Amino acid sequence: MSDIIDQRPPVAVGHVRLNVSDVGAAARWLETVGLRPIVTMDDLAVLELRGGTHVVVRSAEQPPGPGTGAPFDLMVDDVDAMHRDCAEKGLMPSEISRGRIHDSFTLPGPDGWRFTVNSSHASGRPV
Repeated sequence: MSDIIDQRPPVAVGHVRLNVSDVGAAARWLETVGLRPIVTMDDLAVLELRGGTHVVVRSAEQPPGPGTGAPFDLMVDDVDAMHRDCAEKGLMPSEISRGRIHDSFTLPGPDGWRFTVNSSHASGRPV
């Protein structure tokens, strides 16, 4: 038995949901951004984020209006590198906004969702 004590918080976000009109297109976009595909079907896709949170992409009759903020944001260790990567992939990132807590930019996503990509501000402890 290991003597290592798990120092991570005991709770994580398990699933977040994203409703879209075209599940396959949305799943491909999220994979391009960096999520790991788990399952993709006609009306459902599951993609994984760092830490194990799953984004559940479901088919919806009514997509959001253009520019609607996504129901969750994305956080990365190196926002400048992510911005360059998104630009190279043709994802049309906004300029980086430098803030007190986060540096961030937005990406136009599937069905008009607008995704915010933030620099990490994890506590420095195991997450």
